[in-house]
Amino acid sequence: MYLIGDVQGCNEALGRLLDTIGFSPSRDTLYLLGDLVNRGPDSLGVLRRLMALDDAARPLLGNHDLHLLAAAHGVRPPSRKDTFSDILQAADRSALLGWVARQPLARHERGVLMVHAGVLPAWSADQTLSLAGELESVLRSPELPGFLRLMYGNLPKSWHDGLQGMDRLRVIVNALTRLRFCTADGEMEFNSTDAADQPPPGYLPWFDVPGRRSADTPVAFGHWSTLGWKSRPDLISLDTGCVWGGCLSAVRLGADATQRELIQVKCPQAQKPGD
Repeated sequence: MYLIGDVQGCNEALGRLLDTIGFSPSRDTLYLLGDLVNRGPDSLGVLRRLMALDDAARPLLGNHDLHLLAAAHGVRPPSRKDTFSDILQAADRSALLGWVARQPLARHERGVLMVHAGVLPAWSADQTLSLAGELESVLRSPELPGFLRLMYGNLPKSWHDGLQGMDRLRVIVNALTRLRFCTADGEMEFNSTDAADQPPPGYLPWFDVPGRRSADTPVAFGHWSTLGWKSRPDLISLDTGCVWGGCLSAVRLGADATQRELIQVKCPQAQKPGD
């Protein structure tokens, strides 16, 4: 079982990483922690590679993957920084986008909770999976275009169980795909992309909030390239900035979540810092 950080369209690096670990689809399973596409040079190649692996590749969705769906549905036009036009122009576009929309936003395997970005302090592992399931049902339904039109935005900034409708879904999607810092009460902050030791005043990295209800379950995530590789009993951070000229990283999990082997391949820089 392997966990892999943000690929972001770096298909050549993904191929080298799979060669390095000696990946066999008949024996091994890949769990990719979201942001499969965008910013890198070959988003189309990444999707086709993963689709061809069938159940041996089990991705999550990240914010860039949802942005691809929004662009495909005409909700947000691609920006000059986006690099997924190859998918939008592909002959098999419908199959590719349908496959993306069917992927989950959270998984729980071998004792590890997997998300793209973070888990709010009030959420247990079980609640995280349940809330992700609410959002997944919308992504796989005719309601998808309507959701995508209202997905963007920072409000509400915090969770309470009484949230309904689009406010509820927006908090869920923002936590699972965008979260880095929040207050001790779970109010999210989305402007800072700094390292974890440079939080905005009054905020903490989400995983350092005292009393976090998911703390008894190791959480694996990506999304935070300035945090990079981090391994401690309660978390595995795997976005090591492949698209910025860092590494693409995989972790081989042993019989339990405490047995971890890091495998990395160096990546050419596909984007300039700040893009």
